[in-house]
Amino acid sequence: MLRVLTSTLRFPRPWKPLETRGCSSNPGAAGREIQVCALAGPNQGIAEILMNRPSARNALGNVFVSQLLEALAQLREDRQVRVLIFRSGVKGVFCAGADLKEREQMSEAEVGLFVQRLRGLMTEIASSAVMGLIETTRGLLPGAGGTQRLPRCLGVALAKELIFTGRRLSGAQAQALGLVNHAVAQNEEGNAAYHRARALAQEILPQAPIAVRLSKVAIDRGIEVDIASGMAIEGICYAQNIPTRDRLEGMAAFREKRLPRFVGE
Repeated sequence: MLRVLTSTLRFPRPWKPLETRGCSSNPGAAGREIQVCALAGPNQGIAEILMNRPSARNALGNVFVSQLLEALAQLREDRQVRVLIFRSGVKGVFCAGADLKEREQMSEAEVGLFVQRLRGLMTEIASSAVMGLIETTRGLLPGAGGTQRLPRCLGVALAKELIFTGRRLSGAQAQALGLVNHAVAQNEEGNAAYHRARALAQEILPQAPIAVRLSKVAIDRGIEVDIASGMAIEGICYAQNIPTRDRLEGMAAFREKRLPRFVGE
């Protein structure tokens, strides 16, 4: 069992620097549907993916999906990124789901391939092991694997009810069901969820980055197997953390009663 588990777990690889996009210093990115910005100052280590397709309410079209996959590939290789926030540049909208107008022009074969890409994209987001991830809604990609992910989140009976009825939920209802962690009152600027996400990101930011990444691997892989296999996965993940400088720094900081200075190594 351990041999199989080791071969299937994907651990962090050495990182390469991120080519920052979407910041005010890079006006050439303004026309892109997906923009990436690395924050600075006390927020250094937080990166944002800005979804900016106002003409289609951030609907998931070919260009949108391709640029998002490109952005995620870059972020996976950047050692400076510890937390990633998804946000919308379109006021009052996060993501409208699949671009049905675009899909209408596709052949049956093209539709099948595109839906497969969407599932792969959602898996890439959910399984990314190199960062803490905050989505301002867990419904980031409606329809992309929802029949599999929703039952794991809410249970089979409730997932069937929501999928069969196509019911729309308010933020408060989604929180009550456990579909989202937080629901906040909207502000005049329409970005209350973003500010809550930023606050959560700032809580994650000072934590040991390797431990955060490996915890995500252990949770995501372990939830799909029996408890004994899950314990084995946790053991494999912890073994990856033992030789790191961050683990030793965390122990030293605890002993010396000071804040740790993690470097991600």
